Amino acid sequence: QVQLVESGGGLVQAGGSLRLSCAASGTIFRIIIMGWYRQAPGKERESVAVIPTGGVANYADSVKGRFTVSRDIAKNTVYLQMNSLKPEDTAVYYCNVKYGMGYRDLWGQGTQVIVSS
Repeated sequence: QVQLVESGGGLVQAGGSLRLSCAASGTIFRIIIMGWYRQAPGKERESVAVIPTGGVANYADSVKGRFTVSRDIAKNTVYLQMNSLKPEDTAVYYCNVKYGMGYRDLWGQGTQVIVSS
């Protein structure tokens, strides 16, 4: 089964930048949307940035102007460039792919991002 492998998380000071990457271990057919979610301690998982195939990226209000999602279709890879990071961005970030006729979900294992003040 295809897996999503994330990398790029870590500890950064407020105002700093990180770049997350998520690569599929194999081919995923009929990708509909690729993107990133996050879950902070004690909170529900929320959508951060998603990019549909052939469409325009959509961002959570809290990250607009600071985060940029992009994808490499040929490599089945999605990226999240995070600039001007804030302590409230601290969370586990998960890569997600929705694919196939039934909008099936594929999730990465998560990568921790910690922003210190």
